[in-house]
Amino acid sequence: MVAALALAPPHAAAQAYPTKTIRFIAPYAPGGATDLLTRTLALKLTESLGQTVVADNRPGAGGNVGADIAAKSPADGYTILLAPVSPMAINVSLYGKKLPFNPEKDFAPITLVAKVPLVIVVPLGSSAKTLKDFLALAKANPGKMTYGSSGNGSSNHLTGAMLASAAGLKMIHVPYKGGGPGMVALMGSEIDMMVAQIPSSKQLHVGGKVRALAISTAKRSPAMPDVPTIQEAALPGFEATSWYCVVAPAGTPQAIITRLNTEIIKALNTSEMRQRLADEGADVEPSTPAELARFVRAEIVKWAKAVKDSGAQVD
Repeated sequence: MVAALALAPPHAAAQAYPTKTIRFIAPYAPGGATDLLTRTLALKLTESLGQTVVADNRPGAGGNVGADIAAKSPADGYTILLAPVSPMAINVSLYGKKLPFNPEKDFAPITLVAKVPLVIVVPLGSSAKTLKDFLALAKANPGKMTYGSSGNGSSNHLTGAMLASAAGLKMIHVPYKGGGPGMVALMGSEIDMMVAQIPSSKQLHVGGKVRALAISTAKRSPAMPDVPTIQEAALPGFEATSWYCVVAPAGTPQAIITRLNTEIIKALNTSEMRQRLADEGADVEPSTPAELARFVRAEIVKWAKAVKDSGAQVD
C-alpha cells in the first residue's frame, strides 16, 4: 500500500485534499478586521472542505511575522495566509532588505478577497465642504495643514501621501496608534484631515460629528453612497485601496490552489460573507490566481512611490 501511494501521481494527492486540519494564518492580533475576516472564512471553509480550518493569529512587524511563517511553511496546502496590503505590497518598500520574504516569489496566489475604501474626513467645523475646498486650503498653506493616520507606513498614511503628491501639496503627517485615537483628535480639531477606515468614520459622518469629503476607491462605496470618490471630487485617475487576499506557500500544487480558489470564492459569494464584509465597508472582489499575481505586482509599484514620496521609515 505504501509503495502504491508513493507511486501515485501528484494530482491524486490533490484530489484527496484535504485530509487533515488546515492552518489559516492571520498576521494581525485578535479583534481586528483581518482577524474577523480570517475566522469567518475559516468557518465557511471548514463546512465546504470537510476538514477543520483553524485561524492562527501571528501578529507583529506590520504583518511580516505571520507572513514569514506562512512563506516558510510546507507547500502542501495545509497552511494558508489571509494577507492584507501591508505585507503583500507596502512592506517591500518600507522594510527593504529587512523584509524576510518576497511577496511575489515566496507565495502562490489563490484569490483576492476584498478591497476596502479609505475615507478623507475633516472636522465638522472645517471650512472645507468638499475635497476641492480642502485641497485649495492646503495649497494656500503649504507645509502647515496636517493629516492623521493609524500609523507610520500604514495604508492610511500612504494614501494621504499619495493624495498630497497627486495634488502637488505639502502637508504634515501626524501618526496615531490606531484609527480611534486619530478620530478623537480630528473631532477635537487637533488635525486638519484624517485618512480613515469606513467603520470608524461612517457613524460619525452620519451623526454629524465629522465630514467625509471623499473615498479612495475608483467607485463609490455602498456603505457611504453619498460620499464621492477622490476621482469624482477632484483628482481623475486617483485610486488607493486597502485590501485582503489569500495566498499559500510557493510551490503548493496547482490542483490544491484551484480547489481553494473555488471554495473561497464560493464562501465570499454567500449572503453572510457579503454582509460581513459590507459591515466593514469592504467590497467583495474575488479573482483568479493569475489576476491576483498581476494585481500584487502593480500594487507593489504603486505603494513604492507612496513610500518614497512620504519618506516613511520603519519605527
